[in-house]
Amino acid sequence: MNTLSKQGLYDPLNEHDACGVGLLLNIQGKKSHQIIDDGLRILENMVHRGAEGADPATGDGAGIMIQTPHEFILAQGIAVPERDSYGTGLVFLPKDEQRQQEILHCIAQMAEAEDLSLINTRNVPVNNSMLGSGALAAEPAIKQIFVAQAQQSQLSLDVRLYRLRRRVEKACADVYIVSLSSKNMIYKGMLSSMQLRQYFPDLQNPALTSAIALVHSRFSTNTFPSWSLAQPFRLLGHNGEINTIRGNRLWSLARESVLQSPQLGDETTVYPVIMPEMSDSASLDNMLEFFTMTGMSLPHALTMLVPQSFNDKNPISQQLKAFYEFHSILMEAWDGPATLIFSDGRYAGGMLDRNGLRPARFTITNDGMLIMASEAGVLPLKAENVVEKGRLQPGKIFLVDTRT
Repeated sequence: MNTLSKQGLYDPLNEHDACGVGLLLNIQGKKSHQIIDDGLRILENMVHRGAEGADPATGDGAGIMIQTPHEFILAQGIAVPERDSYGTGLVFLPKDEQRQQEILHCIAQMAEAEDLSLINTRNVPVNNSMLGSGALAAEPAIKQIFVAQAQQSQLSLDVRLYRLRRRVEKACADVYIVSLSSKNMIYKGMLSSMQLRQYFPDLQNPALTSAIALVHSRFSTNTFPSWSLAQPFRLLGHNGEINTIRGNRLWSLARESVLQSPQLGDETTVYPVIMPEMSDSASLDNMLEFFTMTGMSLPHALTMLVPQSFNDKNPISQQLKAFYEFHSILMEAWDGPATLIFSDGRYAGGMLDRNGLRPARFTITNDGMLIMASEAGVLPLKAENVVEKGRLQPGKIFLVDTRT
């Protein structure tokens, strides 16, 4: 769904954001509804970090990323294969029901080309009574789709889900697939921080559980709000700006002809890697997702995209310097004052750009919880429960593997 176009003197190439972003997770990977509830409390406590329109009931965007809620899906009476063997996600569709059916038919056809099958759809319940006129006028119909393997393939399930999503995005201008993954799922919209919980009744259902909750409250400095530009995106929530965005986009496009990956299959299926007319945050997420789909680990791809600073007065090891020099062949640094909080459903954590001008803090508790956010005090804690406090460091990654 191409959401941005020139309007008067406004040019979408100049977009930036300055937002609130937070992460709550159980380090041992123990799922609960409490993590989702507390994640939403973090979001609501950052309400001052989200923008509103002239109509205060129209927000700039808010959302939450959680692990794929397999038990919740079964509780809805939806027949799905075993955990991690299907993909699901929300889809923003036009309100016209005939057009919805045409798009779903298109998704089903393109799924067959990837040895996948659209096995079910679900109308996502929403409560739009609190929306302002701007958000209500742009509100899409929201469905949840379920995609499973029709037959085995040399490509992994998540790579095929990624390829399917890119096929659909290129074929249909009036659809936006919020996420399509076997590992995580995103609820988001053109909402304020205080509206997200009420808008999606799913989020209040005790059967909805996760070990990870990544939340984002959007405050765009010069981007028009839209449902699709709300965050988190497929892998990350971003607070800040990418000052090198024009060069990053152009270099990505220039290198597509020489990039190859056996894990991705025919790369032309997903080109262009960076969707046109999206925000700087969305472009970075596109690039990060592409590299993880080629087989890179999430920390590998992040380190390549957002390197740390080094010079004679700030030396690094020869091995790390060689790492950066080698990867500069593939990618220039995505620079700008930025906090990145990320998750792929297993790994989760945060990092700053090399200048560290968008600070973020973390707290670890004695019951194995990690709280990380763009500011302190987002969740009330008793002092005796705190094991460690700290801040993210420029160019460094704070990473948790919830499996190990």
